[in-house]
Amino acid sequence: MTSKPATNEIYVWIWLPGETEPIVAGKITKADKRVLFAYGQSYLERSNAISIYDKELPLKSGVQEKTFGTEAMPGCIRDAAPDAWGRRVILNKLLGAKGKTADPGDLDEFTYLMESGSDRIGGLDFQSSPKIYEPRVSGGASLEELLHSAELVERGIPLTPELAQAINHGTSIGGARPKALINDEQLKYIAKFSSSTDQYNVIKAEFMAMRLAGLCGLNVALVKLAHASGKDVLLIERFDRAYSEKGWTRKLMLSGLTLLGLDEMTPHYASYEDLAEIIRHRFTNPKATLEELFSRIVFNILCGNTDDHARNHAAFWDGKALTLTPAYDICPQMRQGGEASQAMMIAGNDRSSRLITCLAAAKGFMLREDQARNIIEHQIASIHENWDAVCKEADLSPIDQALFKERMFMNSYAFEGYRD
Repeated sequence: MTSKPATNEIYVWIWLPGETEPIVAGKITKADKRVLFAYGQSYLERSNAISIYDKELPLKSGVQEKTFGTEAMPGCIRDAAPDAWGRRVILNKLLGAKGKTADPGDLDEFTYLMESGSDRIGGLDFQSSPKIYEPRVSGGASLEELLHSAELVERGIPLTPELAQAINHGTSIGGARPKALINDEQLKYIAKFSSSTDQYNVIKAEFMAMRLAGLCGLNVALVKLAHASGKDVLLIERFDRAYSEKGWTRKLMLSGLTLLGLDEMTPHYASYEDLAEIIRHRFTNPKATLEELFSRIVFNILCGNTDDHARNHAAFWDGKALTLTPAYDICPQMRQGGEASQAMMIAGNDRSSRLITCLAAAKGFMLREDQARNIIEHQIASIHENWDAVCKEADLSPIDQALFKERMFMNSYAFEGYRD
């Protein structure tokens, strides 16, 4: 079964820095298995025009085509497309009950771009018109209704048109877990729900990791716990939006995968050392940013988050320089003990989840060994000092406290070779 997109061309709309209304930047066109892009002439003539990303789509006239990687779609465009969860929602919407067993490849990228919600991560959106912007937005739904919709999608049950519209609002958010978008008057949140396949309280584990990361001094997105229909919900404050008297502004964002010149077919080549090299040359405040990234690697290892793939790192792009975004999606993974590996390589080809691996990579982050050890020791002390308080915030049961500390946080393998 293959569904064809409604069109072979899509107009890319962009929110320029500080602006509250989008304008057309250009057009992507599907030509056989190729994806072509061209900036609009009127956009190029603007004094404040910026490239979507200069390494992939530099600001110039003429047709451009991706020249690296294994996929045709430019990474800076693909970053704004829905991920695993969003695709499941769209399959449910378009295929009904068949969506549960459908292959996400049954629909092409153009369809996913045009069927996903407009309040997507970053500062891009996609339209069929170059003149009229019609956002695909939610009609409004309670947290309970959104949670119920997510459960139905997981079970492969078609949604009512009203619920489909509400849950579809958040389809462009990345990641594989059930989620939706929540709008407050001056704040926007990503709501993460539990999954029917969860073997432990993933929501509370991620809440604790994000809170402890902040208490360790890392720059992380603000989080809070909510409840709906007797279940925990994690609310993550969005940092790609800013409220002003004129309206909402949006910040362009690029994933670590795109920065590294990789795509969905080559994520296993992602390396922290390669990302550090890019930071040295292209980021604002490179020295402080390198220390922040190194600290995030250390914390991922200490909290048991082995899902630190390149899409879970991102940077703001203002047309001139890159700036590391706050950390997000720090979710500890339950394990039985023994060896573990991070999703990205840390030192050379070594991705082992050990602090000694971090020390081996420290020089590439412009850190001496004693500086790296100070970062590690500070985080160990901070986790111990704040553990009870954060467990209380999460209302974690004594059984779960013991389980989390034994199977996720401060796992003994992390310290192998680092201390006697």
